[in-house]
Formats: sequence, C-alpha cells, structure tokens
Amino acid sequence: MENNFLREFILRSLAEDLGDGDHSSLACISGEKKGKAKLLIKENGVIAGIRVAEELFLTIDKDLKFDLILEDGTNVVPGDIAFYLSGYQQSILKSERLVLNIMQRMSGIATSTNEYVRLLTGLKTKILDTRKTTPGLRFLEKEAVRIGGGVNHRMGLYDMIMLKDNHIDYAGGIAKAIHKTREYLMKNNLNLMVEIEARNLEDVKTILSTGGIDRIMLDNFNIQDTQSAVRMIAGKYETESSGGITLATVRSYAECGVDFISVGALTHHIKSLDMSLKAM
Repeated sequence: MENNFLREFILRSLAEDLGDGDHSSLACISGEKKGKAKLLIKENGVIAGIRVAEELFLTIDKDLKFDLILEDGTNVVPGDIAFYLSGYQQSILKSERLVLNIMQRMSGIATSTNEYVRLLTGLKTKILDTRKTTPGLRFLEKEAVRIGGGVNHRMGLYDMIMLKDNHIDYAGGIAKAIHKTREYLMKNNLNLMVEIEARNLEDVKTILSTGGIDRIMLDNFNIQDTQSAVRMIAGKYETESSGGITLATVRSYAECGVDFISVGALTHHIKSLDMSLKAM
C-alpha cells in the first residue's frame, strides 16, 4: 500500500466525517482532558487494518500514543485487545468511527479470505480477488485479501490485459482478440500479462491453437470440464477457475489442478468483523 495514497484517503475520509468540527465532542468534552481507549475484538476472525488505524490516529493528532498489541493477520477471538490508545479525549473520539469502519471491513475481508485459503491446505492453488471492489477503497480491500492469505489479481484496467467475453465478441473472436492484443502491446512497447476467458472446452482448444497469452480463465466451468481443460492445457499456460465458486466447492475445483481460483465475493459480499473502541 503506497503511503501517499493512504494519506490522501485518510484526509478525504476525515473531511467527509468532520466537516467544520466534531460538535458532539466539542460540546461536552474539555479540549485539555486526556484519556485512554482500547480496541476490543468481539468476534472470531483475522484482524486487518491496524497499520491504517495507526496512520489515521497520527494524522488526527500526532501526540496520540498508539500501543500495538496484535499485528495485522493475527487470528483473534472475542476479548482480545488489538491496541491501546492514549491522548486527548477529543482526538480519540474524532478517530473512533473512521477506525472502526476501516478495520471492521478489512478484517471481514481478511477473515473470509482466510476461510478459503485454509480449505486449500496442501494444494498448489492460490485464492485471487477481483475488481469487484468498493470504488475508492480497492487498495484497502485488496490489502485485506493479502493479509488473509490470498493473492491480488490485477489492481485495475492498467496493469494487466484481461480479455473477457465482451472483449472477445467485440473483437470478432478469440484469435482476433489475441492477435490485436499482441500487436497493441508491441506497438506501445508494453510488457503486460495477458489473460483470456474461455467459456467452454472449444474455447480452450482455440486459445491453445492461437497461443500468445499467459493465463486461461475457465469461466463457469463445472468440475468435469475443469479437469478436462487442465489436462488439455497441460501446464503450457497458467489456469484460473472463476464464476460462482463457494466455500463448499472451492477445494473440488482446486483438486482439478488449477493454479488460481478467483472469488469476487471476497470483496463484494462482506460481513464486517465485530469490534469496538472502548474508553478506559
């Protein structure tokens, strides 16, 4: 996560939340009064967002003291304390909701990702995220995936070529889409990985006969066709299963021998992890 990007995000978030002041705190809390707080975990999961929280606290008030207890990626249970915070009470109160919003969301993603990752113990297959993220929060959500043990797919449209069904149809077919892509990369002196979507086994055959790619996505394949596709590809290109794969089916797909399984639900079906910032 780039520090400049993180700082810009924090400043935007503070501006959105604070406006012309935290009038609830200003109305009844002395600006000179100091206090302490703790981040209390209330649910089993994987903690994420602690580094972001520390940066946010120090942005609000550089004199806040942050005492770290748990690192990002730690498995937590109800009653665990992630960190202690001490300093001006007004500064702690300004921080409370933003920190909880960020950490609960990131921890929920990390926890969900880790569930998938643990189900693949002993297999080579890696869990990938997707671009199905919250606009403006992608860098946080993808960091949460990494903290949970997953692997990031592309960050955006700029860092990888991904030829999906609409690209293929608009380009006039698989072969034309690949040939045009190779020409584009050469013309613009770009060195980007090329992945292409296959919708059935005939698509896989066409892709193999055309070449010029790095990874084949097996989109909405059933288990039997995934096994057949992996045998056909025979390690010549990386393989990725995608499309409606759940906790109940993820290991079966991984046992087919694919290199990656992408799960959009990691970042668009989020159950936040319960926690609270409690005054002491």
